[in-house]
Amino acid sequence: MSVFTGWRAALRIARRDAMRSKGRSALVVAMIAVPVIGVTALDVTYNSVTPTTAEQLTADMGSADALFSDPQIGPIEQLPTGDRYEQVDENAPLDENTPPIDISTTFPKGSRAISFQSVPASITTGYGIADTNIHEFRTSDELARGRIELVRGEFPHGKDELAATEPFLKSAGLHVGSVTTVRNFGKKYTITGVVEEPDSLNTKALYADPGAVIAPWKARSDQDKKVLPPNARTKDWLVKGPEGVGVTWPDVMAANESGVLVTSRQLVLDPPPDSEVPLARKGGRPYQDGSEEPNAPLITVIAMAVLEIVLLAGPAFAVGARRSRRQLGLLGTCGGDRRHVRAVVLGGGLVLGGVGAVTGVVVGLVATSVFRPMIEAWAGQRFGSLALDPMEMLLIAVIGLVTGVLAAFAPAIVASRQSVLESLTGRRGVRRSSRVMPILGACVLALGCAVAIYGGTSGNSSLVAGGSVAAELGLLACIPMVVGFLGRLGRGLPLSPRLALRDAARNRGRTAPAVAAVMAAVAGSVAIATYMSSTKAESEFNYAPTLTQGTVLLSVSASDTETAIQLPQARAAVERSIAVTGGHADFRRVWAGSDCDLYSTDENSCGSLELVKPPGKDRVCPLTDKGAKQLAARLSSDEHRKLMRSPACLAGMTSGVFNSGENGIVVADEDMLSTYVKLDDPAAAEALAAGTPVLLNEVFAKNGEATIKAVHRYSAEDKKNRKLHPGKARTTTDRLKVYVAPAEYAATPGINMILPQRTAERLGLHTAESGSVYTVDHTPTEAEQQQASGAIEQAGGGAWVQSESGPDGRVDAMLLILTLFAGMVTLGAAAITTGLAKADAEADLNTLSAVGAPPSVRRRLSGFQCVVVALTGVVLGTLAGLVPAVALRLVDLRLALQAMRVDPTLSAYTPIELPWATLALLVVGVPVLAGLLATALTRSRLPLARRAG
Repeated sequence: MSVFTGWRAALRIARRDAMRSKGRSALVVAMIAVPVIGVTALDVTYNSVTPTTAEQLTADMGSADALFSDPQIGPIEQLPTGDRYEQVDENAPLDENTPPIDISTTFPKGSRAISFQSVPASITTGYGIADTNIHEFRTSDELARGRIELVRGEFPHGKDELAATEPFLKSAGLHVGSVTTVRNFGKKYTITGVVEEPDSLNTKALYADPGAVIAPWKARSDQDKKVLPPNARTKDWLVKGPEGVGVTWPDVMAANESGVLVTSRQLVLDPPPDSEVPLARKGGRPYQDGSEEPNAPLITVIAMAVLEIVLLAGPAFAVGARRSRRQLGLLGTCGGDRRHVRAVVLGGGLVLGGVGAVTGVVVGLVATSVFRPMIEAWAGQRFGSLALDPMEMLLIAVIGLVTGVLAAFAPAIVASRQSVLESLTGRRGVRRSSRVMPILGACVLALGCAVAIYGGTSGNSSLVAGGSVAAELGLLACIPMVVGFLGRLGRGLPLSPRLALRDAARNRGRTAPAVAAVMAAVAGSVAIATYMSSTKAESEFNYAPTLTQGTVLLSVSASDTETAIQLPQARAAVERSIAVTGGHADFRRVWAGSDCDLYSTDENSCGSLELVKPPGKDRVCPLTDKGAKQLAARLSSDEHRKLMRSPACLAGMTSGVFNSGENGIVVADEDMLSTYVKLDDPAAAEALAAGTPVLLNEVFAKNGEATIKAVHRYSAEDKKNRKLHPGKARTTTDRLKVYVAPAEYAATPGINMILPQRTAERLGLHTAESGSVYTVDHTPTEAEQQQASGAIEQAGGGAWVQSESGPDGRVDAMLLILTLFAGMVTLGAAAITTGLAKADAEADLNTLSAVGAPPSVRRRLSGFQCVVVALTGVVLGTLAGLVPAVALRLVDLRLALQAMRVDPTLSAYTPIELPWATLALLVVGVPVLAGLLATALTRSRLPLARRAG
């Protein structure tokens, strides 16, 4: 009998066995198919949301042949792709007052074109007032198709109609048919339809026909000097070239001579030779988008996913081989040897793996098509097309097939070692656990951890993936030893948990695969959750807030002296519109001499105010000082992090939200301490009340004193103050006793010093009301922001509201989704593997009933068996998942240190943050829930079955 004949028989037996045990076969197919479904959906989604060059051109220029734009640098030379261009004369001066080019004169003869021009505007909404961009673009033209699409309603036509994107309508509380006013010049428009940008579904914008907004706005500003002219951007053109010709390279070169940049569809798809491109002959090359190095997290996730499939399906094959041991014994009596037994079990893996792989690919494609709108909304862009790569689909199916065979490999070895007599009588025999395997597993575990860590420090993604898989396999080899140890813990426990622990230890061949399956399900989830939690902590550290978290700022323009008079009405408007908590803290801006916001015609026409640092090296940030790169080369990540958060390095990072300039000096009272600074120290409040400034950054203090240098220079245009202060400019330097706040308050956004009003007057400084700070229990929503802006406008206008939204919260949502997914997968794996173990232990459970055990014991025993499997698998899976997470963070640390040593001001902080909420749910919640479900769903009574032998 040939090899193929033997395998043909084995496959036929495996197919018949799979059809006979449909429930177990369906379970194996599902275990293999579910990961394949996920991989297929991810592959198709990635290829679909990643546009091809042709699809990206359509998103940029619609159905036109070319996009003409004005870079405003004079005559240029460009590459055919349009992504790189240079001035012809690099030494030619740039004149900002040069009128824009009439781009329409550079179009090829016989062309047709539509323009695109944007202008920022303030409009009325259903809640109040909002700022947005209005695009003048003939959306109804066929050239716009692909760049803009109609969702519902009608395209705008005429001078009084607009179209809006769906995100804008939702945020503004408007709908098709609503009337909105462009407040900048008071004209009303009707929203006639909803449009979308296929490559940017989250865009909030309005669309109008050319000439509907910018021209009447400019005409109104010419007539009424109170109306500011529109700050319109340069006009771009979508051009359709002559029929059958398009926009050729000679057309592009001719446009370049006039200073126009052209992106031509046919040239991007079929560029001319470099010999015809002047910039290419000079060595100009297209910009590279990114590194071609493999993605370490992606490679690691794929490797662990394959291992997860193998370990999830392995228990089903093991139980299947046990349930079919009589059939396998009969095979031995008919002359079959161990090779044939292995072939039958492996044939089961081949058959079920093939069915699971094909099913997974098909269902993955169908699921992607069905959920395409949801995926597009999540990705923020439309699919260019449902991109299917046949080779990738085949590769995914092959991986599923191979993992099915690998999952059956260990059960095939075990089944082939059983004697014919044991197989026919159903006796399992007594086998001692291997003493070599745990030692070997511990060595592989240590080696895998070392390889993964080395791969992380060296940046080798293959070593990270290989080491992570090796570490998990090593831990897998240690599971029988761990399970055996658990059996010793049951001596002092009640009956049911004691039986569960001893049963697990006695039947390690059944328990170990079940624990391995749970471990595999948990390891991947813990690895991803730990990596995401760590990157979130890194993002939070690098985030530079403009305001203290939990505060809202109301401020007026420093250059508009009239709006300060309306601050009381603006404060009342804010308190009506936003859910503020407690009172508010008012603040004033301070300056010396003439106000530079009003009198800054030249550098000698206004005064200046400076918070002077005392001399000393410890007052200068070493990351910006001479020798910073040499210092950065010696710093570790933690040392660099401490320097970045030191008062000396924070001193130059003051935001201008309080109109306080670079020095961060604000005039306020003690309310500012509790409302904004969050400094709860009676001594600080008493100091301000007594006229002593509060210094938040200790780097400006020496011996409890701070120095303020003021240049009292008055402009000739500032007639009132100039009359009071005739003569030359004078410079004063005052040393003030200050209250120095603890070092952590140096990071307070926008403020270095709080100066009492009477102290400012004593120093001869000028102050003016500038705004107020409120505390809030949540970041104001868009509706609240718009409502507050509308209320402020009704109260006289001139003020605006700012809030601190904090770091991006999408990671929190993704962590929550991942936690729930990990919990469900772990719960399912625990339930399935425990069910398989129960099926294998049915004879033992029947014996338990035969000796008079109450019905409730069976339920409790099943529950504790599930808890043992789930808890052991979760703990081991958590340990296994930390290995790739730590290694991947080391890859990130290496890259961050490289960037920091090039630019010492860049952060190299790369923390490893454990997702405690996820771990708590997995380690505590999932095993308890699995045990309760197993207890509730287990039947109390079963018909007594005859024990073999």
